[in-house]
Amino acid sequence: MSIILRLDRVMADRKMSLNELSDRVGVSNVNLSKLKTGKVSAIRFSTLNAICKVLQCQPGDILEFIDDDKE
Repeated sequence: MSIILRLDRVMADRKMSLNELSDRVGVSNVNLSKLKTGKVSAIRFSTLNAICKVLQCQPGDILEFIDDDKE
């Protein structure tokens, strides 16, 4: 089971930079960069809520489930 983060894709669709998202969400560039590159093992619901609010998206637009057993 793998969860893939698609934050970079949603940000590109919205033409939003990491710095702008960081300022609007109130999360450091470093933490958002880790989210963007998928180098995290957890995300707080409050952070996910803030990101979705700013990007006007659903959590499913950012998170994707890949079933490793089917590969």
